[in-house]
Amino acid sequence: MSDAHEYTPPKVWTWDKASGGRFASINRPISGPTHEKELPVGQHPLQLYSLGTPNGVKVTIMLEELLALGHAGAEYDAWLIRINEGDQFGSGFVAVNPNSKIPALLDRSGPKPIRVFESGAILLYLAEKFGAFLPADTAARAECLSWLFWQMGSAPYLGGGFGHFYAYAPAKIEYAIDRFAMEAKRQLDVLDRRLAGNEYLAGSDYTIADIAVFPWYGGLAKGWLYDAAEFLQVQDYKHVQRWADAVGERAAVKRGRMVNRVTGELSSQLHERHDAGDFDTKTQDKLTFASQ
Repeated sequence: MSDAHEYTPPKVWTWDKASGGRFASINRPISGPTHEKELPVGQHPLQLYSLGTPNGVKVTIMLEELLALGHAGAEYDAWLIRINEGDQFGSGFVAVNPNSKIPALLDRSGPKPIRVFESGAILLYLAEKFGAFLPADTAARAECLSWLFWQMGSAPYLGGGFGHFYAYAPAKIEYAIDRFAMEAKRQLDVLDRRLAGNEYLAGSDYTIADIAVFPWYGGLAKGWLYDAAEFLQVQDYKHVQRWADAVGERAAVKRGRMVNRVTGELSSQLHERHDAGDFDTKTQDKLTFASQ
């Protein structure tokens, strides 16, 4: 096995050409804003700036789950950040997340706005703020947080590793695809073994661990990511499939998956969410379209 050509790295790397395939236009080796642009602010306590990627969906699912439990303080405005157009490099967004990645949350419920960035940090912040989806028992809490941070550490190998080289890289590199396909399948096996004896990742209760893992590995199991279901033989992971079906059927999960989504069927996309009634409007639009 060999690549089409050999590459010898220079002694000092320089940024002298586009890199990143499909995402080359937004990749750069420096941080900070590229342009001045303030973020919009809605009427609700929580302001979310995001996109319906797996990382973004974690937070919209969490917020919808909190609202379903009756936590009125979890009402939120979800503003669309189009990362392919560089919205994440606007000065307002960088002020909320200096890492220029979605999702980013601004909690304006107190006397001074609190910024929270990184999806795992946002889930933990919301769980603690509202006292939900995070076990109080010390052992159960440790298990939950272990799986939450497992997802944070593992998903880059699935997305930036397997997903990039399998679906997005400008050239198919056998070594890279084999390397990360092996890791993606190992991760699915880790989950499958855990779920063989547990209804949810932290045990018998649905927690932020499930909310974090579902958009990535549930999506992979159901064939939503990278068109790779057959390649990875995801149907073989029976316990992951059972879990993904159970989580995916939750009403709050269905709503959360719609928010800030810009791909797929139009009926599944709710580009921005500013009120719970936005989902009803979307459903009505779908029914109207179907009757025409």
